Amino acid sequence: MTDDVRRGGEDEDRGPGASYQVFEVMSDLLDKLKLLNFEENFMRPNNMKPLTRHYFAVPTNPGEQFHAFTSISAWLLNIIGRPFDMPQEFDDPNATISSILEEVKRMGVAIDFPPSKLKQGCGEYVCYILDRLTEEALRSSNFQWGSPSYPEEAQEEEVIQEEDAAELKLDKLEDEMATMGGDDASDEEEDTHFMDLKVANKNDNKQVDILQSTTNADEWKLEVERVTPSLKVTIRTDNKDWRTHVDQMHHHKVGIESSLIETKSHLDKLHDEIGRTLEKISSREKYINNQLEHLVQQYRTAQDQLAQTKEKYRQGSGGVTQHSRTLAEVTEELEKVKHEMEDRGSSMTDGAPLVRIKQSLNRLKTESTQMDIRIGVIEHILMQARMRDKTIMHSNMNQPDGSAEYNSFGKMY
Repeated sequence: MTDDVRRGGEDEDRGPGASYQVFEVMSDLLDKLKLLNFEENFMRPNNMKPLTRHYFAVPTNPGEQFHAFTSISAWLLNIIGRPFDMPQEFDDPNATISSILEEVKRMGVAIDFPPSKLKQGCGEYVCYILDRLTEEALRSSNFQWGSPSYPEEAQEEEVIQEEDAAELKLDKLEDEMATMGGDDASDEEEDTHFMDLKVANKNDNKQVDILQSTTNADEWKLEVERVTPSLKVTIRTDNKDWRTHVDQMHHHKVGIESSLIETKSHLDKLHDEIGRTLEKISSREKYINNQLEHLVQQYRTAQDQLAQTKEKYRQGSGGVTQHSRTLAEVTEELEKVKHEMEDRGSSMTDGAPLVRIKQSLNRLKTESTQMDIRIGVIEHILMQARMRDKTIMHSNMNQPDGSAEYNSFGKMY
């Protein structure tokens, strides 16, 4: 399978024989596998059935074909020199296909079809992959195709042997004709008038005298009667001969006409019986209708009442549906109100906010006490500073030399 044929676009571009190309590829693939001693090295160790000439070309058993495809591919990859684990029953098929295609791409083979084409286990793409792997395996095993050997032709010897055999048969026939029974006068006469074929062939160009028969008519008739059973010709009938077809047509026509007469009489009887039966059924139907007229009228009245009741039921069902919808809305609003009431009740009975308020008040009190203490300390410090300043001021006023001291604020007294 060439790349153009395998990938070839549409069917009209590939030609009428493209659909049979896969069978040719499968046949070549099987021959290549046999060259690799496929049956001894793979089939028997794995207890697999022998492959047919069309195993991967047509779908038969998708599961079995897919397992065979992946197993053969793994075996071929190992022969090529690319280690590949044999697929197991519970392996993911998508992962197995991806691994095989990855190895094929590394070999330089172009893959331009989706991997899902290989999940069927058969078809032109499966045959294409196996064919490429087989060719690479043969190349890896250093296999080389030998030149074809043709048998020697011995036609001339055969022709000579056939001519010699024909001459021997002719001589033998002449001897038998010459030595046939001598008790019959007619046989002796036939031997007398026997024509030698060799002599006749030599004297073809010579003028032959007019021959006059000296045979007795009665003896000739007896001889003809004796030989007639041996001269009967048996003509084999040919089904394709038009005379045979015409005879068959006449024979079938006679049979159809004879059968038609008998069949027509039976059909006429059957027609009469069916007609009488239909008349009886019609009369019984009329009688039943007359007898059950009042019941039929009651049935019609009951049907009318039933129709009216169904209409009322339909109208009532519509009202019930509307009221049910309204009830659902009211129930939903009621649930919302209940939920809000529960939230408010729980918030009213909950003492956590009061506890938090008390804790906050305690913290404020503590902070106020601490602030008061700090204010008192600061006032005491200020008072001490003022008293010291007054003392220094009085001392400066009492000093006559005019030396002055500075207070804690850096001012002169």
